[in-house]
Parts: sequence; structure tokens; C-alpha cells
Amino acid sequence: MQKGDLWQALICSAAIVAPAPAYANGEARQQVHLPAQRLDISLQTIGKAFGRNIGAPSDLVTSRMAPAVDGNLTFEEAVSALLRDSGLEAVPTRGGVAVRRGRPAVTEQSDAGDDRSGIVVTGTRIRGTAPTGTPVIIIDREDIDRSGYATTQQLLQALPQNYGGGPNEASLGISTRNNATSNTGQGSGINLRGLGPTSTLTLVDGSRLALGGLFGSFTDLSLIPSTLVERIEVLADGSSALYGSDAVAGVVNVRLRNNFSGAETRGRYGFGRGFDDAQASQLFGFDWTGGRAVLAYEYYQQGRLAAAGRAYATEDLTRFGGPDYRSTFSNPGTIIAANGQTFAIPAGQDGTHLTAGDLVPGVNLHDGRIDTDLLPEQRRHSLYAAVTQDIADNLTFIARGFAADRRSTRRMIPENAMPIVVPATNPFYVDPIGTGEPVMVNYAFIDDFGPQLAISHVRTYTAVGGLDYGFGDWSASLRGSYSSQTEKFRQEGVPNYPALAAALADPDPATAFNPFGDGSLTNPATIAKVGGYIHATSKFRTWSASFKVDGPLAHLPAGALKVALGAEYRREHFDYINLDNEYSASPTIIPTTGLPIGRSVGAAFAELLIPLVAPDGDVPGIRRLDLSLAGRVEHYSGLSTTANPKVGVRWEVAKGLALRGTFGTSFRAPSFQDIRVGPGTALFIPIPIPDPASPTGSANVLFLFGNQLGLDPEKATTWNAGIDLAPEALPGLHAALTYFDVRYHDRITNIAIDFTTFLNDRTRYATIIDDQPSAALIASLYGSPFFDNPYGITQSGIAYVIDARTANLSSVRQNGIDFDLGYALKREDFAVDMGVSGSYLFGIKQRIAPSAPTTDIVSTIGNPVDLRFRARLGLSTGRWSAFAFANYMDDYRNTAVIPNERVRSWTTVDLQLSYDFGERDDLLTGMRMSLSATNLFDRDPPYVNNRTIFSAIGYDADAASPAGRMIALQVIKPW
Repeated sequence: MQKGDLWQALICSAAIVAPAPAYANGEARQQVHLPAQRLDISLQTIGKAFGRNIGAPSDLVTSRMAPAVDGNLTFEEAVSALLRDSGLEAVPTRGGVAVRRGRPAVTEQSDAGDDRSGIVVTGTRIRGTAPTGTPVIIIDREDIDRSGYATTQQLLQALPQNYGGGPNEASLGISTRNNATSNTGQGSGINLRGLGPTSTLTLVDGSRLALGGLFGSFTDLSLIPSTLVERIEVLADGSSALYGSDAVAGVVNVRLRNNFSGAETRGRYGFGRGFDDAQASQLFGFDWTGGRAVLAYEYYQQGRLAAAGRAYATEDLTRFGGPDYRSTFSNPGTIIAANGQTFAIPAGQDGTHLTAGDLVPGVNLHDGRIDTDLLPEQRRHSLYAAVTQDIADNLTFIARGFAADRRSTRRMIPENAMPIVVPATNPFYVDPIGTGEPVMVNYAFIDDFGPQLAISHVRTYTAVGGLDYGFGDWSASLRGSYSSQTEKFRQEGVPNYPALAAALADPDPATAFNPFGDGSLTNPATIAKVGGYIHATSKFRTWSASFKVDGPLAHLPAGALKVALGAEYRREHFDYINLDNEYSASPTIIPTTGLPIGRSVGAAFAELLIPLVAPDGDVPGIRRLDLSLAGRVEHYSGLSTTANPKVGVRWEVAKGLALRGTFGTSFRAPSFQDIRVGPGTALFIPIPIPDPASPTGSANVLFLFGNQLGLDPEKATTWNAGIDLAPEALPGLHAALTYFDVRYHDRITNIAIDFTTFLNDRTRYATIIDDQPSAALIASLYGSPFFDNPYGITQSGIAYVIDARTANLSSVRQNGIDFDLGYALKREDFAVDMGVSGSYLFGIKQRIAPSAPTTDIVSTIGNPVDLRFRARLGLSTGRWSAFAFANYMDDYRNTAVIPNERVRSWTTVDLQLSYDFGERDDLLTGMRMSLSATNLFDRDPPYVNNRTIFSAIGYDADAASPAGRMIALQVIKPW
């Protein structure tokens, strides 16, 4: 990182405003003695005593009486005691809680450590407690409204602990890393720590959703409407002991507005350079004796962002000092003669009178990024309903349903799989060297068929039902759920190659296909006849049932010994149908080996919270000491059983100073995409790639792409240690620092994403390179049904065989620190909130195979940078507020090119101004309006010499957004 870039970011962060995600820290206890009195007075007393903020509308708390409270309590326990039987609930916010109407007799969701008071934090299964040993990042409703972002995925993409690589709406057609190519529905996932989207567990109200993408490769957050989100809880710590598979990097739990009362209407319109978006929603909340219901709808629309609107969206990078990656698949095309010579077809002619003498030795080039999109056009409808009803004393029934429908269209890089072969019978045939043999033409079909389109239609349904039963201080929860996600993907603007071959051989000039002119010069009826498409449908379904019971097991001198016990069962199923009209003579369903596929998962878990020392325990140097123990046993059908423990400890040294830490193991079961082997997942293909050892600078390599058989679960050991500081002498100041260490082994790795660099770094990839392949091995691979040879390379021309198939090959050790420093000052007429939160990585030490050398890949292309932070400063005065963020990403190295190139750091600024109309006597009462600008100074992403298997482009879609400055007006009207 250059000093100038860092200073620029720090200066920007000091000059702007916005609240940061809150951190739910461990428990600190105090002796509380409160008489029965007005609720607002008791809440104010508790807030001051603990140095925490309590937001409570006066109309809710001044008219209610609070019970007497006496005991050695945490802040959360004190608030819970005050709100018990009040009809109100408290939810975590930045630096405290917010009080609102609620139903304290109903647990929110058994899968995430709920409490009857409504204080709920992901990371524990025991109600009324915070996770012991690790903080939880909370993005609450206030943060969401002030961010200026429209969608749930945008909120999480701004989180410093999240790496953008993987399936997202910007990476499709650009990136090949982190399962980006499986994003058939053009959705977006999350990738905590950059350990992969499959290594982050995503929940909604504590429940798993049906997965999206090809073979269920990620949870599609873009289907969850942001206007329905109450808060997002991010636990950036290995948590398989509590939640099972996938929780290696952590857990993201999206909480919905299940306790909303009244009505709320929202509208938003945003526009930027070349595209816009719009959002509208309606939310209703109804209460009756013993019950409640919530009904919500959101509509979201995004216009396409054309590559033509961004200078860096090109394959010709010479203007930036880079190479020219344009393809010879062009119009006019390039002829490849029988002897391998190339000839450019001249421009400005129709191909009907072309002769060999008219051809120009060399090639024509085409920029494949022309007429493509960087962001798709999308329209989404989302509907949610939730009902809660008491059916007996201490027995409550819940039912929730969610449905979303999204349609997307994106202009893609043309897929020219092979040169077209033109026989001498073609009436427009030209032979550059006069052999009379068929010639090959590298030809682009965009003038004939129009842009190549990726059209997707995604539908998802989720239903959850269950019972909550309270008996004394204990609670039991039973849940059942069903979730499905169906993705239909259609690719248009491609030829049907059998029909094209017939049209190329057709001797009739009125009906033959003419590839020798400049533009589309073929009879439209013929073009319609040879047009093709691919249509694929995938469907992921999951059924689950869970039971949990929790409560105090015993009363120790330091407090209650609490336990949670539970069991879960889940069934997963995936099916995929591929209808091919590109390589088949007529629309044909292509058989897919091993499908449909399904499996079952059974698990049992336990968690124990042990208070060891209480504040009145008179132990020198220990004001409070808590220990948590958790364990989970899980079995996937077809795989071995895994057992994962976790230990957490929190030591409160003094009031306002605490040390904490956790240690545990986690795992990720192979996905359906990992364990399937067959057509569509295996490919043996000869490709010329750069080779520094070759006199010509390149070599022909026979690559083996696909999956290995018999993959095992990935395993990880994680630990963290941290400090929380909130000094009494400086009220409003808080600091949290967490060191984390992840040792992740037996990783299922797709190293093929960097296939062009294998020979540039032979030491690193030595275990997969066969530099003396036998003739028998090459012959057997050429005879495989998985073999394809678009470059026409002969067996004798193969110099290497490289096994780049997915396997349990690699290991990663990642360590670093998360930090959050903030100061909040609140006075009667104004409030200020400032600080900075982020993540710094010391290293990401990777081995692509057990015998390979260790390489530090931090701050390299396709991986997280070492430093990323989000600075903030906020000001509220009267009805006006101003909020902003400075987002900083450090520089990194582009290791995909030789020599490596530096990618500069990137700083963007987001700003929002808002006005609250307050209480009035007209329709404007309660209305809030805000004007926001994300990427206020319209900073382009840093230039990257980014060549992929698809194409090339001048920026990194895994690390930066092409959206540019976005101005948005938002109106929120409660009724």
C-alpha cells in the first residue's frame, strides 16, 4: 500500500459521517437494585449504569410500570427483566438496544439462541445470553436505512470482513473464481474472509434456505428484500459446533421484521452513469389478543449497465498500457487455410465476389466486450407473511412463508467454441492458397443473431412452521420447514452448429450461410433456421425438522448454569435438465450423469454456559469469568460422521475491560457440484498456454478439468482472542480488537481457474504437472468421451498433461485482526457518532497440494487484500441528519500476469442527508426523506490486466464494483 493512498483514505474518513455495524460483546455484570416504578425511568437508570444506549419511544414506556429488579445482572438480563410481561421487546443496536412493541411470550427462532424478551444474538443457542468469546457484528434497521444501499447483498458487500469474489451480479461472465461460473440465476452470495461462498453459512431467521446456482453452490442473498430486514447478524468465526456444515468462515443470519406493528410504505429511485434502479415496498403488521401477523411486499428493478459506458470494459487494454486481448473471432472474419496460414477478410464488401487476391495476410480482431453488460437488467417481486398465535398457556404456534420471483437479462461475451468449417460447395467459398480443401473461418455471429443473451428466471419458496413451549425458566421449540429454489437459464444468440454446417455446405446462394462479408449478409430465413439456444432448469429443495430445549440446569455460586440441547434432520435434493439446441440437430435433453441427486443430514448438538466467577466473588483480577462449551455431531449420507467442539471464554478484568477467546473445529461437506462426475463437469482439452521454458514462449498442454472421485469433507481449526474496552471515564468510547486464526485443510480446490499460469510457476504446481506424459496416456485421454479439441492440436503436439481437476488438495492458514473503534456523543439537541471498523490480514498461507510449497496469497488477485476498512462519522441535529462512509481497499498484486503488476488501492465515499418530518397534522407526519450518493466522487475501479478463460477486461469484478456514483432519493412513510 502506498502511503499517499492510505493518507487519502484517512483524510476522507475524518471528514465524513455514518454509523457502523454494532458489535454484540460478551456479558458484563452489575448489582442492580430498582424499585417498581415507571418503565422509562428504570430504562434510563439501566442505560446510564451500563454505559449503553436504550432507544425507547416515549409513548411506549412512559405509560407502563416496570417491576422491581434486584440482582447481579448483565445489561441484557436487566433489560429483559424490565420488559417481562410488558408487551415490549428489545433488539440489539449499535452500542445498546432499541425497545419496540413485541411479544415477549414467543421465541423468535429456535435456531439462533433466542430469548423470550426478544434480545437475540447469533452465535449461541441459549436464550438471553451473548456469545461467549467472540463478537457479533450487527447491521440494524437504522444502519440499513442510512447506508444508501438498495439491496441486501450491497449491505454485506460493504462489510470489510466480506470478500466480493464468487457468485455475484457483477462477476458473471468475468470471473471464474469461487464458483462464480455456477451463477445461472445471476444472484449474489457472501464470502466471509475470502474462504469461499460455500464456507459461509447463511441463515434467514435461523433457518437454512434452498441453495441457488448450479448444484446449489451458494445462498442467494439478492432474493431477500432489504426493506423486510430487521437486522443482519454476522459471526465471523468458525461455528460448526453450533450450526453444522459450511460455518467455517462464519455465519450470516438475516433477521426479518416479524414483530412489526402498523403500516409502512417505502419508495426509492436511484440513478447513475448509464443505469438506474427503483424499489417500492409495503409492510403491514397486525396485533390481536394472543396473536400477530406481518405481511410484506417489495418490488425491485435494476436497469442494465452496458460495458460501452465504462472505458475499462474492453478486451483492448493498450490504452491502459496493457495487452490487446481481442479475439480473431470477428466480423469480418479471419480465414485459416489448410496450411495454417491466416488471412483477414477485408471490410466493406458483401462476400459475394471475394477472391483470394482480396485477402490480407494476418487476422481481423474483435472486442468481445462490445454489446455486453457489466450488470444485468433485473426485476424482482418478493412476498412475505408471518403469523404467531397463542394456542394454550405457554404454547405458541408460528408460521412464516416467503416467496420471490426474479427475472434477469444480460448481454454476454460471445461463446465461439470453434472455427466454422466452410466446404468448397459453399457458393461464397474462398481458398487463400488454392487447395480446394475446406477452410476454417473464425467468425463472430453478433451481426447475424444479435448480442448473446443470458436470460434467467429464479423462483424461491420457503415455509416454516413450529411450536414454542415455555415451562418455568425452560423453553422448547419444534420447527419444520420446506424451501425450494428453481432457476431457469436460457442462452440465446448462438448458432445451432449442425444446422449451420448444413447451411455452410448448401450450394444455393439464396439459402447458404455467407461468412465472407462485412456484416450480416445471409438470407434472414437462413439465419432464423440456423439460430440455436440452450435452456437449462435446476431445482434445489430442502426439508428440515429441528427440536431444541434450553434453560438453567443448575444454580452455581457465580450464576445459573445454562444448557441448550437439540437435534436436527435435513433432506436435500437437486435436479438439473439441460435442453441443448446448439450442438444437437434439434432440441435435445442432454443426459446428466448422477442426477437427480439427494442426501440426508442428521445432527445432535449441545451447548453449556458456565459462570465461573461473579463480580461479587472477591477474586483478585477477575470481575467476571464465563466459560462456554459446545459440540455437535453430524452425519451426511455417503460421508463419514463428523464431530466438532467449540470452547469460549470471557474474562472481565475490570468494569469496561474484558478479554475473550474461542477455540473450535469446523467442516464443510462436499456440495453436489463437488461430488458429481460426468458430462458437463469433466473436460479433457488441449490448450496452448504461456511457457517460459519453451523457445516459442508457449506450449500445448492437455488439461484435465472436472472433479475427482471420492471427495472428503473439508476441515478447519479456528481460534480467536480479543479485547473489549469501554472505559467508564470516557462514556461513549468503545473499542474491540480480535485476533483470528483459521487453519483450513483438505480443501476441495478448483485450481483450474489459474490454468494459464501453471507453467509460469512450475514449483508451485509441480505435483499436478506431468512433463513427460506417455503416448499411451495421451491416446487414452484423446479417446475419452470427455475430450474436446477446439484448437485442433494433434497428439504429437502435446508437451504436458496437467491434472487440474477439483480434489481435496489444498490447505490454507489465514490470520489477522478485526478492529472496531468508535465514539458516540448524545446530547439533547444533537448526536455525533464516529469511528472506524475493518480487517487486517497478516497472511493467507496456501498450499495447493500437500507436497507443494507454501505461498502467501494475501493481496493477490482472486484473494482478499491485507487491509480493508470502513470509516464513519455521523451528525444528527433536530430533524436533520447526515451520514457517510469512507470505504478503503488496499492495493494488491496481479499475479495472473508475468511480470506481476500492482493494482492500486481504492477509496470511495458514500454520503446521505435525511430529514424527519416528525409529528404533524397532515399526511407528512412521521415521514422520512433521504438523499444519498454512493461512490460520491465517481471513482472508477483500479485498472487490472484481467484475462480470464472467457475473455479479458480492465478491472477486477471480484474486488470492485463498476456501478460508479449512484444518486438515490428514498421516502419512508409510516401509517
